[in-house]
Amino acid sequence: MVDQYNHENKARIIQEIVPGKQITLAHVIANPDLVLYQKLGLDPAMDYAKGAIGIVTMTPSETAIIAADIALKASGVEIGFVDRFSGTLITTGTVSQVEEGIRAVMEYCKEKLMFTICEITKT
Repeated sequence: MVDQYNHENKARIIQEIVPGKQITLAHVIANPDLVLYQKLGLDPAMDYAKGAIGIVTMTPSETAIIAADIALKASGVEIGFVDRFSGTLITTGTVSQVEEGIRAVMEYCKEKLMFTICEITKT
């Protein structure tokens, strides 16, 4: 929201940013190429054989911490990256582990936190 006030030829702008409660991206990458693990800073020796990378982005960004805990407990995925400042969670594991972890996160956020969620996509 932007309000402008002009007082004696001086403009004053007030900005507010109010993030919604939402998951904006939930994606499973099945059988990613080895170079993708390397470029993401993941350990290819540990993760490559497992077969999948999961990516979830959300606001408020601190929800990524909760999402990481839910995904770990629900499916046995490993956390590749979690960022409480950008709201990004990256998980690794088998395709079924990553899918189950993302589904658990989506369900919890929708039912308990009243989030707006997107569709889970897969490549």
